[in-house]
Amino acid sequence: MTYAYDPEITPWLEMLPNGPFADFRELRAIGEAAVRNGLPSYEPDIPITSRDVTVPGPEGAPDVLVRVHTPAERDGLLPGLLFIHGGGFIMGSVDQFDATATRIAAEVGTVVVSVEYRLAPEHPFPAGLEDCYAALVWTATSASELGIDPDRIGIAGESAGGGLTAAVTLLARDRGGPTLCFQYLGVPELDDRLQTPSMRAYDDVPLWNSHATEVSWDCYLGEGRRGSTDVSPYAAPSRAEDLSGLPPAFISACQYDPFRDEDIDYAQRLAHADVPTELALYPGSCTEASSPSPRWADAYSPTCSLHCAAASAHRAVDKHPSGPLTASDGNDRAAPPLGVDLLWFHAGGTPGDDDRAPLESLHRDQAPVTHGRGPRRCGLAARLRRGPGGRPRSAPGDRSSPPAG
Repeated sequence: MTYAYDPEITPWLEMLPNGPFADFRELRAIGEAAVRNGLPSYEPDIPITSRDVTVPGPEGAPDVLVRVHTPAERDGLLPGLLFIHGGGFIMGSVDQFDATATRIAAEVGTVVVSVEYRLAPEHPFPAGLEDCYAALVWTATSASELGIDPDRIGIAGESAGGGLTAAVTLLARDRGGPTLCFQYLGVPELDDRLQTPSMRAYDDVPLWNSHATEVSWDCYLGEGRRGSTDVSPYAAPSRAEDLSGLPPAFISACQYDPFRDEDIDYAQRLAHADVPTELALYPGSCTEASSPSPRWADAYSPTCSLHCAAASAHRAVDKHPSGPLTASDGNDRAAPPLGVDLLWFHAGGTPGDDDRAPLESLHRDQAPVTHGRGPRRCGLAARLRRGPGGRPRSAPGDRSSPPAG
């Protein structure tokens, strides 16, 4: 099948394998090769300290390794973000996504706790999920030591990491666990039933397609279990009947992604359950195009999540690959005040009037829109600054207050 991919990403996508993948070993080999060949690095513009910590694991299970990334120069408590890497439940590591986590810490101004959870099929559900939940509990109980404001802890993940993020959020609610102020589900893998139109149709898109998804769920749940009646909603959050009482959510989906329809449905169901929810559907893209434009993707691995690019939403003047892009509509109106979720749009080429989002579309109470061709940044920083009641809060020494546009 042919797809109307965004022409800016087409050459990049042609470099990716598209299977079909016979088993998890083929998929895992791709990630391992990326690590062996040397992943792109990210050099932050502020000092970031990173350290590995072994934290208590689930009961009766091994301890869990986490990597903590912290802005070195700070004054007061910062938001905290539990980061769960992607990889279809079967691959990925804190090393592979180190640039992602570092960038979030530097550009959002938050303490990032990246989790090295156990992978399937050697460790099927619920092993990886329980590791991530244990890391969340440790993050919350160690908030003072980590310099985290306990009222501003969020959670984020991409692909299978997005599915684990949704599941950990459900667990935290149902177990009376740590209170989360925000959940970021980047192109999440949520539904083991594989019956949506997008899942049935996109069996030949690059790298992550419906065939790879079948392998992923068989490894995570065990052979013969996907699509059956006894799959837990903590394994496949799309099966959860009650989505009320969950923290505000940002969900991204890609037009030619097998996960597209389950992601849209989950966003709709969250909204119907009175959960503040924003959904971004990126046209002309697939899962592997959810990282930034190829022209400035040198700071990312090929499977880097979109949310790592959500970092500079707290700045009125953003760093654009070709120059500054100001939060202005060209009429010199003032930028929104702190606490408004600024959205970032990249249309490619040299920034100009056509490359700017109207100021009205930057406000959180407006419907999500897509401007131009490329990926958009969500207001991750502003969301993490909100307390449990959703009110904007600024950490002491915060550098996020935007000047006038």
